[in-house]
Amino acid sequence: MRIAYDYQTFTQQTYGGISRYYVRLAEQLTADQQQVRIFAPFHRNRHVDELPKGLLQGTQLDKFPPRTARLFSMYNRMISMGSINRWAPDVVHETYYAAKPSGPEKLPRLVTIHDMIHERYPESFNRMDQSSKLKRASLDRADHVICISQNTKRDLMELFGTPEEKISVIYHGFDQMKQDPNKPARNESVRPFLLYVGHRGGYKNFSGLVKAVAASPRMRNDFDIVAFGGGDFSREELQMFSDAGFKEGQIRQVGGSDATLGKLYDEAKAFVYPSIYEGFGLPPLEAMAHHCPVMSSSSSSMPEVIGNAAAFFDPTDVDNIREVLETELYSEIRLQDLVNKGVERLKHFSWDKCAKETLVAYHKAAG
Repeated sequence: MRIAYDYQTFTQQTYGGISRYYVRLAEQLTADQQQVRIFAPFHRNRHVDELPKGLLQGTQLDKFPPRTARLFSMYNRMISMGSINRWAPDVVHETYYAAKPSGPEKLPRLVTIHDMIHERYPESFNRMDQSSKLKRASLDRADHVICISQNTKRDLMELFGTPEEKISVIYHGFDQMKQDPNKPARNESVRPFLLYVGHRGGYKNFSGLVKAVAASPRMRNDFDIVAFGGGDFSREELQMFSDAGFKEGQIRQVGGSDATLGKLYDEAKAFVYPSIYEGFGLPPLEAMAHHCPVMSSSSSSMPEVIGNAAAFFDPTDVDNIREVLETELYSEIRLQDLVNKGVERLKHFSWDKCAKETLVAYHKAAG
């Protein structure tokens, strides 16, 4: 089967879960003897560096000049239309949401719905944000839809009325982050820390984690908090840390590559996932792959994905978060049990399984 992926997520993301998802699909489907091509004329994505030669049609830039991202996106769509048409794929998988199709309209196409956050929590986004409108447009022209969890499928059917027969639920795989062979040995003088991964605002509920640790003098004394990704702390966040009684530098932000994130998973006392809503949630699986104990919100898709391999808490209840963290963090037996359960839980997920089920969805779309 000839499968085309469009430029969208590769134009928008340098690193990120969505672009990594499509790169993993391209890798696995190629290994399964499918013909795959990513059409991204000018992009800034780094996950594509891992692809076999020939799968990507496009040029990588370090970054786009200021205020040109929209222009690059328009150019990419215009150039991709002809390139995809000439390659004549059996199916086009649009890698994000757009008002107009990638490739000729006659081609069968799919879209993956990662979550319904914009619809569930519109207050978390700028009022000019068009994501929900673009999502509807992508759904309307799609011949088949992939949802990454049963929770997302339920939300999609409820909020947009998408018919069930048009949807396939296909779980992501997970990554064990590659390690830098030149990385320094673990610094035993570094204080134990709790790891948080991703953006921090609104429904992500990073503030809930901060408040829960602050509410426990014992945890505040014994642990730092490391936030990977999400950009530098804002002035408001720094003030929140100070008001909560944390010492300067006790909560720190770290950016970097997958190797950096892998090292953090390896060294963290625990990974904490306080998000109120996720369409799937890859970080808990990544933590499990690094034998890092997981403590997670009990809302939306998290119990579905994580199973019994986490200590769950109510993300809206700071006292409950504090209580669960205290109970788990000071028991090596409980922590090891979470690690063991994580190893077992990972057997339910792989990129190979994801790709094989996605290929079935492609055949459904192509008729």
